[in-house]
Amino acid sequence: MIDQRQKAGVREWGALAVLMLPVLLVSVNNTALSFALPAISKALHPTASQLLWIVDVYPLILAALLVPMGSLGDRIGRRKMLMIGSTGFGVISALAAFAPTAGWLVAARVGIAVFGSMLLPATLSVMRTVFRDDHERRLAIAIWTAGFSAGAALGPIAGGFLLNHFWWGSVFLLAVPVLVAFLIAAPLLLPESRDPNPGAVDPVSIVLAVLTMAPVVYGIKSLATGGSALQGLLVMAFGVLCGLLFARRQVAKDYPMLDLRFFRSSRFSGGVTVNVMANFALFGFLFFLTQHLQLIGGKDPMSAGLLMVPGLLLAIVAGLAAAKLAVLFGVRATVVAGLVLIAGGFLIVGFTDQESSAVPVLTGFAVMSAGAGLATTLSTDLVVSSVPEAKTGAASAVSETGYEVGAVLGTALLGGLTTAFYQSHLDLPQALGPAQNDAAHQTLGGAVDVAQGTPWAESVMDSATAAFSAGMQGSSLLGGLTILVVAVVMIRVLRADRKVRFHEPLPTDRIEIN
Repeated sequence: MIDQRQKAGVREWGALAVLMLPVLLVSVNNTALSFALPAISKALHPTASQLLWIVDVYPLILAALLVPMGSLGDRIGRRKMLMIGSTGFGVISALAAFAPTAGWLVAARVGIAVFGSMLLPATLSVMRTVFRDDHERRLAIAIWTAGFSAGAALGPIAGGFLLNHFWWGSVFLLAVPVLVAFLIAAPLLLPESRDPNPGAVDPVSIVLAVLTMAPVVYGIKSLATGGSALQGLLVMAFGVLCGLLFARRQVAKDYPMLDLRFFRSSRFSGGVTVNVMANFALFGFLFFLTQHLQLIGGKDPMSAGLLMVPGLLLAIVAGLAAAKLAVLFGVRATVVAGLVLIAGGFLIVGFTDQESSAVPVLTGFAVMSAGAGLATTLSTDLVVSSVPEAKTGAASAVSETGYEVGAVLGTALLGGLTTAFYQSHLDLPQALGPAQNDAAHQTLGGAVDVAQGTPWAESVMDSATAAFSAGMQGSSLLGGLTILVVAVVMIRVLRADRKVRFHEPLPTDRIEIN
């Protein structure tokens, strides 16, 4: 029997409601920004490179700082990190709303990423402290995961509304009232917690962590966007080298910033892997879904966002159901089922025709979203619950880094494959000039622009639609098979779940932490 004193009361569930504020905010902020890019382009006249950095600098800095900030939160206090991060996020967001130039906006996005990296690991760490009962913690993490999906669903709607009535900067001002409410409520409801034996802050490890993640993420993005292959590979190689130096330093220290022995736990390593692959699938899928809805289906951004809401709601429902399903069938079976659903979403698109209807791709998105809700809810809890409570900040940061790396890989690999299929299958009218032909071959958006300016619009669009559909099918088949392989691997990696149920503590000898 669970000690009833461990059960959460009104104060604990109120603390969860407070913790959801920054989670929803970060998710809404990211999706709303993508819809503001056309207005930003008209108002600030950024170069192509600046426009790219307005979007990309946030995940780049975020991925680089999650582990250092998670570890720092363990040392100085997680509530303190939340308060600092929320204050900075709100102030910089307000400044970003009134950025006079594109360069200022890029700099503001860097600042938002720095303070944003303080928020997400700390929210998971505080939840581990607040919810002592493993069943309730699992439900809390399901709600936390659902918050991301809810934010992603609200982003296009809120962003579309604001952009229809106000200027582009209004999407950044969304942060201010939410964070003011958080700063008032957090000291009243959130307990402070920290590592009782943290050791000294290690600046060298922080620098090495940043020099590991930032170059790797940048290199992948560079390769995905048609940059120099040699430059991208060299940058990634530098990041890998720094990662090896980081790992060597952590092993040698008595109080490492990230204890690499965490990865000896099958639950920890398996949970991180599932987080990476679920986001690899989801963001790779979103690469072609958003283009299909807007460029082929002719939907405006807000309408496209509304069409995605049913799938995102399924992710929320599945995430909340994961807690009960894990009790009934075990964590391993539920995680594997989630991965199979993700693969199923890919395969629906891989074996159907999307040229004349968006129904197959939206159905695939809904099935994939349900699978992601199941898998990531439980995988996140596996990561958080498999390490000592004092180290949950660093562990949560690894989980969040997995999300970011998976998102980058999905866009780069599956997005790149979709583009490659599109380019190889595109068959344009011979009457088009070289410049038009080249523009249409670059992207589906380029083909749409070319079609609008020629008398062969129908022929160009038919060919572009068929080629893009081929790209969607090819990348979906590969994505589906990849996720099925991961599901099979997870059956073996999470085999300990047969002996150690989700609600039981992991034996300390599986982690080997003193």
